[in-house]
Amino acid sequence: MSPALLTSFGAADWLALLAHFLSLSLLSVGGVISTVPDMHRTLVDQHQWLSEGQFNASIAIAQAAPGPNVLFVALMGWHVGLNAGGGLAAGWLGWGSALLGVLLAMLGILLPSTMLTFVASRWGHQNRELRAVRAFKQGLAPVVVALLIATGWILTAAHGADLAHWPLWLLTAVVAVLVWRTRLHLLWLLGAGALLGALGWV
Repeated sequence: MSPALLTSFGAADWLALLAHFLSLSLLSVGGVISTVPDMHRTLVDQHQWLSEGQFNASIAIAQAAPGPNVLFVALMGWHVGLNAGGGLAAGWLGWGSALLGVLLAMLGILLPSTMLTFVASRWGHQNRELRAVRAFKQGLAPVVVALLIATGWILTAAHGADLAHWPLWLLTAVVAVLVWRTRLHLLWLLGAGALLGALGWV
């Protein structure tokens, strides 16, 4: 089914969307961007609520815009709702569905993690000298790094994982090294990527 034709989107689907983001909220240890692979699996591959283009555009726009990077979840909810409501051409139904998608996605991704963070940070601060607390904090670092690598892989592989797309892979590697080894502002790198894309080089 095409994401633009979600005509059978019902109450159970809205609840499934909310439940999915509620569960992801508790997994967003390194920030919500670390849950992108599972979002892609559910929203694009499994339910086909979003197209590949809508998914990637939601992340790219939110990352380029000022403000918290969690905003890409709102854009995903917007697109799911818009697809479910028949698009902007459907008038108020399309707009209403899009806003409902934003509300459910953001409520789902923010509520559990916010509550858990509040409770855990208070407890962790009171018990910060315990060996188990220090070990837990150190053990999370490799998990977060692995989740971020998986996110990068999903976003890059969506444009082609074969040798025909070697310029994209080369650009990804160069940008990774630049981010790691220099203090070059990310907006310059985003602008360079946009320029290379507009010229058709990647």
